[in-house]
Amino acid sequence: MKTVNPTTGETIKEYEQMDDAEITGIIHKANAAQQDWAVLSYNERAKYLAKAAKILRDRSDEFAELMATEMGKPLPQGVSESEKCGWVCEYYAEHGQQFLENEQIETDASSSYITYNPLGTVLAIMPWNFPFWQLFRFGAPALMAGNAVILKHAPNVAGCALAIESLMHEAGFPAALFRTIIADVDQTQEVIKMDDIHAVTLTGSTRAGKAVAEQAGSVLKKTVLELGGSDPYIILEDADLEQAAETCVTSRLLNSGQSCIAAKRFIVTEPVYDEFLDLLIDKMKSKTVGSPFDGQTDVGPMARHDLRDELHQQVEQSTENGAEAVIGGHIPKSNGAFYPVTLLTNVHQGMAAYEEELFGPVASVIKVMDEDEAIHVANDTDYGLGAAIFSEDGERAESIAANKLQAGCCFVNDFVKSDPRLPFGGIKQSGYGRELSHVGIKEFVNIKTVYVA
Repeated sequence: MKTVNPTTGETIKEYEQMDDAEITGIIHKANAAQQDWAVLSYNERAKYLAKAAKILRDRSDEFAELMATEMGKPLPQGVSESEKCGWVCEYYAEHGQQFLENEQIETDASSSYITYNPLGTVLAIMPWNFPFWQLFRFGAPALMAGNAVILKHAPNVAGCALAIESLMHEAGFPAALFRTIIADVDQTQEVIKMDDIHAVTLTGSTRAGKAVAEQAGSVLKKTVLELGGSDPYIILEDADLEQAAETCVTSRLLNSGQSCIAAKRFIVTEPVYDEFLDLLIDKMKSKTVGSPFDGQTDVGPMARHDLRDELHQQVEQSTENGAEAVIGGHIPKSNGAFYPVTLLTNVHQGMAAYEEELFGPVASVIKVMDEDEAIHVANDTDYGLGAAIFSEDGERAESIAANKLQAGCCFVNDFVKSDPRLPFGGIKQSGYGRELSHVGIKEFVNIKTVYVA
């Protein structure tokens, strides 16, 4: 296995795939370490999370450079990602015990209550787009709850995976409790079936999620799946258009457009369509595409050439069916996996830009007549991860977000984002289960009833 710099196309490093015996030994030792870890107090576990948080903050520049090298993330965004990982560690170090305390329930028993015991060793199959954050938003609560973690990361960010393992060991976590495995798809399927693996979490494509759910389901193991998204952003006729356009562009181009919760479909009501489109074009044109190591870069390369080529095929399919690329839409002549900021109009059903997730710096703009049609188009998707709505009538927008949009995370006058204090996850083809908040820490525990007559 090798990692490739998406900015230059050059090989960074080659990694030797672990053999089956080595992987089995790692997982067996993790399971043994977990049993010792589970008897530690919450205060003791919290100390290690706090140490990990400090390392993530102190070495954020180093980790950002690694992300930029392996998957093209602009340096300032990598620094923010590392610092956010520190935040989630601190959050669960502070609140984990409170979230998992026994819950007394009054019944006809002399005593009845709920306990939250760790499940054991959890396999985390993680993607490349947020190589640190995706792991820590699951790993911090899972470890605080008393579980062990086996990380199987995307091959193109193997360096990030090993760096995470190293920093966790530096923070004092038992060496066997948190391990990275370098494994292929076939080996991962076998890992899911191992008796020493008690649950699985995956962040990735819907296709990968279905495969993992089937494999884990065949051996009756708990899964949490955070999958793709085609997030709609509704612009109502009473929206602050300047603020809405700025927010939409920020969301669409964050991480070079490679985010499951990025704004992907801008659904604009007819009275403000032309004005909003003009603002959108100006703001998207102002963004700089370039090296992730240049502090002025807004959009770096895509993580791999094959991903860039797949995105371009979706753009071409859409334009062949009537969409118009008012900005971008052409692969530049470059050694890197770059794709221009692209804006598609005249988007409708039957196009890739309407039906599929566009995982890169490409936005689709859809004109609708009114609020009712906007809600219909927003929900007219197989996905259900995030959604946003813009209106200066806060009560109206909040009612739509809370009651009418089919998504796991609905935001008003802001872009969709993950926050340790709030549950994160989707519905429909965007997966199931939740990460973060008091909800997320309870995904990988045995919610046990204790009844004393």
